[in-house]
Amino acid sequence: MKNNILLTCLLTLVTSVAWATETNSPIAIAIHGGAGTIEKSHFTPEKEQQYKAKLQEAVEAGYKVLSEGGESLDAVTAAINILEDSPFFNAGKGAVYTYDEGHELDASIMDGRNRQAGAVAGVKHIKNPINLAKDVMQHSVHVMLSGRGAEEFARKRGYSLVENNYFDTPSRYQSLLEAKKRLQQKEAATKDYRALHQSLDVEYKVGTVGAVALDQNGNLAAGTSTGGMTAKRFGRVGDSPIIGAGTFADNQSCAVSATGHGEFFIRYNVAADICARVQYQGKSIAEAGQEVIGTVLKPIGGTGGVIIVDRQGNIAMPFNTKGMYRASKSSSSPTFVAIYRE
Repeated sequence: MKNNILLTCLLTLVTSVAWATETNSPIAIAIHGGAGTIEKSHFTPEKEQQYKAKLQEAVEAGYKVLSEGGESLDAVTAAINILEDSPFFNAGKGAVYTYDEGHELDASIMDGRNRQAGAVAGVKHIKNPINLAKDVMQHSVHVMLSGRGAEEFARKRGYSLVENNYFDTPSRYQSLLEAKKRLQQKEAATKDYRALHQSLDVEYKVGTVGAVALDQNGNLAAGTSTGGMTAKRFGRVGDSPIIGAGTFADNQSCAVSATGHGEFFIRYNVAADICARVQYQGKSIAEAGQEVIGTVLKPIGGTGGVIIVDRQGNIAMPFNTKGMYRASKSSSSPTFVAIYRE
């Protein structure tokens, strides 16, 4: 009898220690809502507060998943869904217009446990593209699906498709008109599409939402969702749905979600490069992120930023533009929300 009681006590103690260890494991999440020419002079106090409130809502939703023992993948999608459903950000409801006055959306997600990933590109009728990217990862044998094929897969998964005009917003339409006016003014002087595109200001070429998270089991995840580039043509796809460019997660290093001028992020494999510097060079995420965003991209005109989290729950959010919508929270740091560089 005494031995049984002793054994029961020991089992209880071991269970308690294991539970305490698990619950004391670090958890962390960071989100972004795009980087670019974001200056305080562009905001009224009311508008600034609205943006910050939405960023806080998103980061708190993701953190709630983590604090209740949920997986990093679910935290990432919970946070991104809130940003996709808001007209403030270039993803989902607030997606920018193509040159032909429609919307084409991209998204990707990655699981740091095994490098499983899913992505969709050029979808026009999916309310929350990040959810479909997750389904591609978990319920198909592919990594990326595009256009009509991706939407056919969505129907088979039980999605209700929305009309493309669901994504319409007055402010984005005005931005399109301004971009087309600039393009048409330049078109008289040159028929070079590349030169025309380069004539647009940075603000027309950036805008994305994303999240990175660490759960209590030590697993990392990253996700990114976007409406792409204002006045984009020819089925253009940026870095957001491309694994290694706009999204990357590996438990051996870190999780990254990027925002910025996607062509540069594709060419320089930005998200994966940051994690490689952490894993193989022993750099901190702050060092690796700053090197890639500040030293590699900035000198060649690659504008944008990234959010990064590692397995210790450290968070870094470097960017080389005037601002980046961003927020973070971890088990060792309180909720942080910011828009401008300062």
